[in-house]
Amino acid sequence: MDVANCSKCSRLYIKNPVRDICDKCYKEEETAYDKVSTYLKKRENRTATMLQVVQDTGVSEDLIHKFIKKGRIKLVQFPNLTYPCETCGNPIQTGKLCEQCLTELRKDLEIFEREEQRQKELEERKVYFVVDEKFRKHQ
Repeated sequence: MDVANCSKCSRLYIKNPVRDICDKCYKEEETAYDKVSTYLKKRENRTATMLQVVQDTGVSEDLIHKFIKKGRIKLVQFPNLTYPCETCGNPIQTGKLCEQCLTELRKDLEIFEREEQRQKELEERKVYFVVDEKFRKHQ
């Protein structure tokens, strides 16, 4: 059994491969999830913004983002809920990066691949000379 510190409260707990928090904090998160889930299930709350959900449930925005990232809250049904892009922080509803950051990443990847190909072609063009030591001694 491995022991670790809870990432929320620093309390020692028996390490669990699924969670990085202790049982007490896990139960608190589950209670918070139930609040948010119950709130969002009401038809009148489906168009709520993140600020409204935070204010009405008392659950922190970071924790709601965690629920979204873990797939516990599906944003398809909630058009006004977003979470931040992992690179720039702009609001997004799917994936980990916004379109602008994805485009930049693709451009950087293309540049990297072209440079890698160029290096490979240069390496293939190199000519190596072999010096025959016997030939060298007779001259």
